[in-house]
Amino acid sequence: MARQLDEQIAGRFPVGQRLRVLDVGMGQGTQALRLARAGHQVTGVEKDATMLAAARSALAEEPVGIQERVRLIEGDGRDTGVHFLPGSFDVVLCHGVLMYVDDPDPLLAGLARMLAPGGLLSLLVRNGDALAIRPGLAGDWTTALAAFDTTAYRNRLGLDVRADRLATLTATLAGIGAPLHAWYGVRVFTDTAPDDAEVPADVEALLAAEERAGRTDPYRGVAALLHLCGVRGAPLVVP
Repeated sequence: MARQLDEQIAGRFPVGQRLRVLDVGMGQGTQALRLARAGHQVTGVEKDATMLAAARSALAEEPVGIQERVRLIEGDGRDTGVHFLPGSFDVVLCHGVLMYVDDPDPLLAGLARMLAPGGLLSLLVRNGDALAIRPGLAGDWTTALAAFDTTAYRNRLGLDVRADRLATLTATLAGIGAPLHAWYGVRVFTDTAPDDAEVPADVEALLAAEERAGRTDPYRGVAALLHLCGVRGAPLVVP
């Protein structure tokens, strides 16, 4: 996903431009720190105290120059209007968040307002059109059959959460003024790997295969996750 994000940033902004980045639901700060190392000014928002503490700890290990480019805020992504003025950011990330939000439309509308004209909105969501794949490959036929008619599922943490369908999000992004510009599949071949799986010796080949599948039909349509990129004020691109 990082490669996909970098591709979209490179295609929209001049080389060397220091971007204003907002990472909503940043978790332990993996993407926030990566983008700060690339020279961008990053604001991270996280409501989970444990995750926020991990992000602060990781930031403390960075050189002073990188630390100065990162601002961490404890808060909910739905409160961006309290902290920031509209149009304050060139890039807004919301990765792995929507599955925990019952009604994502107000959150997405608020994030779109944070974007400057031409700004990039990057979303990572659970693919509601492929919920039957994981239980089906595991031989759990009851769960697989039930997954065809719902966007609800139970994740690996045992939490009851929700997925999003590409068509629905495409319409939502158009409605909030940040139409879909590009989309990718994430975890096409590796979704069934256990969380504690060791990194394979041929990891570069694995990543190349995942990256190719993530941008190629029909493979990307059955990925576990979808990476959607909307652009503020851009014309709609039909998937």
